[in-house]
Amino acid sequence: MDRRQFIKHSAVAVAASSVLLTACKKATSGTNSRADDTQPTNGTMTLRTNPNTGDRVSLLGFGMMRLPVMAGGTARENPDSPIDQEAVNQMVDYAIAHGVNYFDTSPAYCQGESEKSTGIALARHPRQSYYVATKLSNFSPDTWSAAESKAMFERSLKYLQTDYVDYLLLHGVGMAGGDKNGMDAFYGRYMDNGVLDWLVEQKQTGRIRNLGFSYHGDVAVFDMLLRWHDEGKYHWDFVQIELNYLDWNYANEINPRNTDAVYLYNELHRRGIPAVIMEPLLGGRLAKQPDAIVHQMHLRNNRLTPAAWAFRFAGSPEGVLSVLSGMTYLEHLKENVATYSPLEPLRTDEEDFLLSLARDIYELKAIPCTACNYCMPCPYGLNIPAIFAHYNKCISEGNLPTIGARDNAYQRQRRAFLVGYDRSVPKLRQADHCIGCGHCLSHCPQRIDIPKEMKHIDRFVEALKQS
Repeated sequence: MDRRQFIKHSAVAVAASSVLLTACKKATSGTNSRADDTQPTNGTMTLRTNPNTGDRVSLLGFGMMRLPVMAGGTARENPDSPIDQEAVNQMVDYAIAHGVNYFDTSPAYCQGESEKSTGIALARHPRQSYYVATKLSNFSPDTWSAAESKAMFERSLKYLQTDYVDYLLLHGVGMAGGDKNGMDAFYGRYMDNGVLDWLVEQKQTGRIRNLGFSYHGDVAVFDMLLRWHDEGKYHWDFVQIELNYLDWNYANEINPRNTDAVYLYNELHRRGIPAVIMEPLLGGRLAKQPDAIVHQMHLRNNRLTPAAWAFRFAGSPEGVLSVLSGMTYLEHLKENVATYSPLEPLRTDEEDFLLSLARDIYELKAIPCTACNYCMPCPYGLNIPAIFAHYNKCISEGNLPTIGARDNAYQRQRRAFLVGYDRSVPKLRQADHCIGCGHCLSHCPQRIDIPKEMKHIDRFVEALKQS
């Protein structure tokens, strides 16, 4: 059975019996996965044990990639605005007070300022009260040399104000880099320069407590690293993967260069490698569902928000160590803390319900952009995430006009799309300015053919204007 057949076979088998094969099925008393303002008391956060170290890790992990800035919003939206350190401190204080102890950052986050801000906020608390995770984010070929990669790690320690990192990840293995494919980029970043062996040495000296990787892109790299684990060549203490109820079965269908989460999770779990989860909301997409899908969720349980449903799905498998959420506002943190304080694991019928919704969402054929902003800045000034966000919003709300229709609904939808497009994206940053240079392609973790999608949206907009 080849990999693709395995994925399909696993997806069918899992859906037919128990979707999350190793989900924790013992429900807690009551539910704290709520949409109201009631907050959990201290000490109720669900904790998972890392089998390698015995660390008791909070199921909710704080992703420090969307920190608030002084101008409002995040550094992605206002890249020239400094981080609002007071707001970050307030959120970190609330998180630690309510049981969150896993904080995930990177040299690449928040225009390179995330580690500094994270270090300032965490240094105000006892070092033993939290676990900090960061990454060797040597994406650019300019940082592939041993000297540059080692210097990046040393800067991380300095910015985080610590002499050791609890969890260190090789960042985005499987992604292409420069003119290299995923496999060649991996070797250039970590093997040919001896950096991976150097990181192993740092672990032996205690400067790294857990060594792992985050995966995007070429599944051959993922499989190779797990084979090395089986052979004893390298030991992975944890692995970070994208997992949500849409990507469980449909990541590969949405984009053939992505890998279904059912395959990634099962490969890790059968080896006893803890999984850290990224994109539980798929860049916020699963928190903003079409009205019809939200209505189905409310009929099922009117106390759960779409985000809470998604977080319960991501946190239910027993092999999951922590679920990351990139939180900008305190109210988002409070809701996510409530969902996991404690977690009410999904029942089998709820799993089936969410997978049924995933099929409906997949049929919408939205562009799988998570607004990670790795494609930015565009050399020609396009606001790529904003263009995709407007297009997907119209799909999710059922307002995408059908070209050629002549009814009243078409005229309303046509006007709403064009007016909303101009309001969301300045004209000089719209899809018609894409020249197809391909600069963005190697940077997209979702492997979206961005120039192709830009051409499609541009043709669609022009057709609406002509009609």
